[in-house]
Amino acid sequence: MAKLPHIPLAQFVLYADHGLNSHIVRLLLEEKQLEYQLIIIDDEYPEELIELNPYRTLPILVNRDIALYEFNIIFEYLEERHQMPRLLPAAPNERAKVRQLAWRLQKDWLALAYTLLTHPDSFDYNQAELAKKSLSDSLVTLAPLFGHQPYFLSDEFGWCDALLLPLLWRLPEMQIQLPVHLTRPLLDYQSRLFARPSFQASIQFKETL
Repeated sequence: MAKLPHIPLAQFVLYADHGLNSHIVRLLLEEKQLEYQLIIIDDEYPEELIELNPYRTLPILVNRDIALYEFNIIFEYLEERHQMPRLLPAAPNERAKVRQLAWRLQKDWLALAYTLLTHPDSFDYNQAELAKKSLSDSLVTLAPLFGHQPYFLSDEFGWCDALLLPLLWRLPEMQIQLPVHLTRPLLDYQSRLFARPSFQASIQFKETL
């Protein structure tokens, strides 16, 4: 029977791929400045990981005697254990608002991105065209929101930004090109936050074995 790897105190092991969800977790770890060992799974799902995650999905974050494999749960775990920097507001009502907004981002924008980023073996071109138009139209419509505050509807980097940046980074991969004259606030937001050290680290990662 496989066992969880021995992990030194305050160190994490992240089993990940190059997908959107794994990128979100890498960004969370970088933003909170946590040390982690990254193991990229490129090929078939290893049998030894099934004990960690019976759903055979990635990412999986292992910390001592716990293995987590849903990025919302991973976020809550990291936020509770490593509160600085905070990615949720201190006040309960404000935290609830951010969680609800994050839920909407996942149901609306991330769900469309998953359709567009589906593996070629199961890619549906008709669904993809609908998803592409819906995501593009929504981003254009809501682009002005990105000009109101330094971060997404916030004065500080938060959970919603951690969800949005990996998605926005993949717009070229999804063949979405936003019209500059209609989305300037969103494009400025992208430029500023893509230059953020934590985000740069999340896209320039080096696998460790």
